[in-house]
Amino acid sequence: MALPIYLLGLRGSGKSTLGRGLASRFRVLFVDLDDVTASLLKCPTPAEALNKHGQAAFRAAELKALGSPGVARAKVVALGGGTPTAPGAPDALRRSGATLVYLRAGPDTLRARLATTDLASRPSLTGADVLAEIDAVFERRDPIYLALADEVIEVDGLDEAAVLTKLTAIAERA
Repeated sequence: MALPIYLLGLRGSGKSTLGRGLASRFRVLFVDLDDVTASLLKCPTPAEALNKHGQAAFRAAELKALGSPGVARAKVVALGGGTPTAPGAPDALRRSGATLVYLRAGPDTLRARLATTDLASRPSLTGADVLAEIDAVFERRDPIYLALADEVIEVDGLDEAAVLTKLTAIAERA
């Protein structure tokens, strides 16, 4: 695996879990961009950083995080769900040299996955209930992700092992 792999997708698509699994499989450095962003904003969690500083400041910090040394060293990076929407981020992602893989999960899959998690760690992006806003967020972001992605993995109906197998094949070609 010569090039870095950047995983993009909505919250609940599996970016962090699959990113850790892929990095472990290849014994390379994994970075979760949300954690780097929170650290830059001097907050313990991404949710606290977003709530404390607001979406605009969080997106600006995401762009800064993309250029950080830790991210530059990583071979597998889980982007934040909103990273591709940050001003300047699409250009930075294209210039990164990374293979951009969209883990595309439909709203029903995302809702089912998120319903089993601690929603307190996932603040609302629209002011609506986190589960209720999924359709609107998917509709707005899906075209952005599709336009950026070098590869798309449709994750609906697949378990973690099946998606990891597909990611491994992409990484071996990268």
